[in-house]
Amino acid sequence: MADKTLRDAFHETLKDVYYAEKQSVRALKKSAKAAKAPELKDAFLQHAEESANQVERLVQVFEILGKSAKGKTCEAMQGLTAEMEEDLEDFGDTEAADDVLIGCAQAIEHYEIARYGLLKTWARKLGLTEAEQLLGETLEEEKKTDLLLTQIAEVFHNAEGDEGTSDEEEAPETDETAPKRASGGRRAKA
Repeated sequence: MADKTLRDAFHETLKDVYYAEKQSVRALKKSAKAAKAPELKDAFLQHAEESANQVERLVQVFEILGKSAKGKTCEAMQGLTAEMEEDLEDFGDTEAADDVLIGCAQAIEHYEIARYGLLKTWARKLGLTEAEQLLGETLEEEKKTDLLLTQIAEVFHNAEGDEGTSDEEEAPETDETAPKRASGGRRAKA
């Protein structure tokens, strides 16, 4: 074990993210089919295309390392996609379906943001400047997608709030009074 290096850790994590990103493309396509709101459907389809490009960037990073692009099972992504499947079954035909899909998609985005941030930092430490740049591009795309999903969720919230309002002024929302949204935060069943 003592002869393992940061470069080895970088390569192992890269394989994990490669697998995860390919799974993400599938999950995004499935989410686009399930989404009811056109803007959410479009966001999922757009990010699925973007994710396919991210897979290609990962292939380039493997080439920089002199390794073939090969994934290894990412238990975290398997759990997140299983959770999404379960949530689609539970909420797919409800008015909360799109909100639940956003929660599931953001869980995936947050995982990817964490991994790409880590890989970018390690690439810098290893002097892999081109890999750092490629990983940084993907990291920024993941952050933008997360922000877009938040904005779409807020539009849903505002639309819901507009439906039942009276002419009386409403009290501002606080953390205590804000409605709790489904976030896909349950654990996958063992």
